[in-house]
Amino acid sequence: MNARSHSLSPSGVRVLCWSWGAGALLALAGGVVLFEFDPSRFSFYPTCQFHRLTGLLCPGCGSLRALHHLLHGRVVTALHFNALLVLGLPCLAGLALRASMGLLRNQPLPEGLRPAWLWCALAVMLAFGILRNLF
Repeated sequence: MNARSHSLSPSGVRVLCWSWGAGALLALAGGVVLFEFDPSRFSFYPTCQFHRLTGLLCPGCGSLRALHHLLHGRVVTALHFNALLVLGLPCLAGLALRASMGLLRNQPLPEGLRPAWLWCALAVMLAFGILRNLF
Protein backbone atom coordinates (compact mmCIF):
# COMPACT_ATOMS: atom_id res chain seq x y z
CA MET A 1 0.00 0.00 0.00
CA ASN A 2 1.23 3.48 -0.73
CA ALA A 3 1.49 6.23 1.88
CA ARG A 4 -1.44 8.23 0.48
CA SER A 5 -3.96 5.46 1.08
CA HIS A 6 -3.44 5.55 4.86
CA SER A 7 -5.28 7.83 7.24
CA LEU A 8 -3.42 10.77 8.70
CA SER A 9 -1.83 10.57 12.12
CA PRO A 10 -3.06 13.03 14.78
CA SER A 11 0.01 15.22 14.21
CA GLY A 12 -0.62 15.12 10.44
CA VAL A 13 -4.22 16.21 11.02
CA ARG A 14 -2.97 19.13 13.14
CA VAL A 15 -0.53 20.21 10.44
CA LEU A 16 -3.25 19.93 7.82
CA CYS A 17 -5.68 21.94 9.96
CA TRP A 18 -3.07 24.68 10.44
CA SER A 19 -2.41 24.68 6.70
CA TRP A 20 -6.11 24.95 5.87
CA GLY A 21 -6.48 27.65 8.53
CA ALA A 22 -3.58 29.67 7.14
CA GLY A 23 -4.96 29.27 3.63
CA ALA A 24 -8.40 30.38 4.81
CA LEU A 25 -6.91 33.47 6.49
CA LEU A 26 -5.01 34.37 3.33
CA ALA A 27 -8.15 33.87 1.24
CA LEU A 28 -10.13 36.03 3.67
CA ALA A 29 -7.51 38.79 3.53
CA GLY A 30 -7.46 38.62 -0.26
CA GLY A 31 -11.25 38.68 -0.31
CA VAL A 32 -11.33 41.81 1.84
CA VAL A 33 -8.87 43.57 -0.48
CA LEU A 34 -10.83 42.42 -3.53
CA PHE A 35 -14.11 43.53 -1.95
CA GLU A 36 -12.81 47.00 -1.11
CA PHE A 37 -10.71 47.74 -4.20
CA ASP A 38 -12.32 47.26 -7.61
CA PRO A 39 -9.79 45.74 -10.06
CA SER A 40 -11.23 47.97 -12.81
CA ARG A 41 -10.16 51.09 -10.89
CA PHE A 42 -6.93 50.13 -9.10
CA SER A 43 -3.71 49.23 -10.89
CA PHE A 44 -1.94 47.24 -8.16
CA TYR A 45 -3.56 43.99 -9.33
CA PRO A 46 -1.57 41.77 -11.71
CA THR A 47 -2.30 42.06 -15.41
CA CYS A 48 -2.64 39.25 -17.93
CA GLN A 49 0.51 39.11 -20.03
CA PHE A 50 -1.21 36.99 -22.68
CA HIS A 51 -3.86 39.70 -23.16
CA ARG A 52 -1.23 42.43 -23.09
CA LEU A 53 0.82 40.73 -25.82
CA THR A 54 -1.96 39.41 -28.07
CA GLY A 55 -5.06 41.46 -27.30
CA LEU A 56 -6.94 38.18 -26.84
CA LEU A 57 -8.66 37.05 -23.65
CA CYS A 58 -7.27 33.97 -21.92
CA PRO A 59 -9.58 31.68 -19.89
CA GLY A 60 -8.56 33.53 -16.71
CA CYS A 61 -9.04 37.09 -17.96
CA GLY A 62 -11.66 38.93 -15.95
CA SER A 63 -11.41 36.59 -12.95
CA LEU A 64 -10.52 39.32 -10.46
CA ARG A 65 -13.33 41.55 -11.70
CA ALA A 66 -15.73 38.59 -11.60
CA LEU A 67 -14.73 37.77 -8.02
CA HIS A 68 -15.10 41.43 -7.05
CA HIS A 69 -18.66 41.48 -8.38
CA LEU A 70 -19.46 38.10 -6.80
CA LEU A 71 -18.35 39.44 -3.43
CA HIS A 72 -20.81 42.30 -3.93
CA GLY A 73 -23.60 39.88 -4.88
CA ARG A 74 -23.73 40.83 -8.56
CA VAL A 75 -23.78 37.35 -10.12
CA VAL A 76 -24.90 38.38 -13.62
CA THR A 77 -22.11 40.97 -13.86
CA ALA A 78 -19.62 38.40 -12.59
CA LEU A 79 -20.78 35.97 -15.30
CA HIS A 80 -20.16 38.68 -17.88
CA PHE A 81 -16.52 39.07 -16.79
CA ASN A 82 -15.66 35.35 -16.48
CA ALA A 83 -18.41 32.75 -16.69
CA LEU A 84 -15.97 29.84 -16.43
CA LEU A 85 -14.74 31.00 -13.03
CA VAL A 86 -18.23 31.70 -11.69
CA LEU A 87 -19.57 28.34 -12.87
CA GLY A 88 -16.43 26.50 -11.74
CA LEU A 89 -16.43 27.81 -8.15
CA PRO A 90 -19.13 25.37 -6.95
CA CYS A 91 -17.05 22.48 -8.35
CA LEU A 92 -13.94 23.68 -6.54
CA ALA A 93 -15.92 24.20 -3.34
CA GLY A 94 -17.32 20.68 -3.64
CA LEU A 95 -13.85 19.18 -4.04
CA ALA A 96 -12.57 21.10 -1.02
CA LEU A 97 -15.59 20.08 1.05
CA ARG A 98 -15.19 16.44 0.04
CA ALA A 99 -11.52 16.43 1.06
CA SER A 100 -12.25 18.24 4.33
CA MET A 101 -15.09 15.93 5.31
CA GLY A 102 -12.95 12.90 4.61
CA LEU A 103 -10.20 14.25 6.84
CA LEU A 104 -12.65 15.06 9.62
CA ARG A 105 -13.95 11.49 9.44
CA ASN A 106 -10.35 10.19 9.46
CA GLN A 107 -10.86 8.51 6.11
CA PRO A 108 -8.00 7.84 3.71
CA LEU A 109 -6.93 10.75 1.56
CA PRO A 110 -8.28 10.63 -1.98
CA GLU A 111 -5.79 9.60 -4.63
CA GLY A 112 -6.43 12.77 -6.62
CA LEU A 113 -8.29 13.55 -9.79
CA ARG A 114 -8.30 11.04 -12.57
CA PRO A 115 -6.39 12.06 -15.69
CA ALA A 116 -9.61 11.97 -17.73
CA TRP A 117 -11.09 14.71 -15.52
CA LEU A 118 -7.97 16.82 -15.89
CA TRP A 119 -8.04 16.43 -19.69
CA CYS A 120 -11.73 17.33 -19.66
CA ALA A 121 -11.00 20.47 -17.60
CA LEU A 122 -8.22 21.44 -20.02
CA ALA A 123 -10.56 20.96 -23.00
CA VAL A 124 -13.25 23.11 -21.34
CA MET A 125 -10.73 25.87 -20.60
CA LEU A 126 -9.41 25.82 -24.17
CA ALA A 127 -12.92 25.86 -25.64
CA PHE A 128 -13.91 28.72 -23.33
CA GLY A 129 -10.79 30.66 -24.26
CA ILE A 130 -11.50 30.26 -27.97
CA LEU A 131 -15.24 30.93 -27.80
CA ARG A 132 -14.93 34.06 -25.66
CA ASN A 133 -12.70 35.61 -28.31
CA LEU A 134 -15.09 34.73 -31.14
CA PHE A 135 -18.25 36.18 -29.57
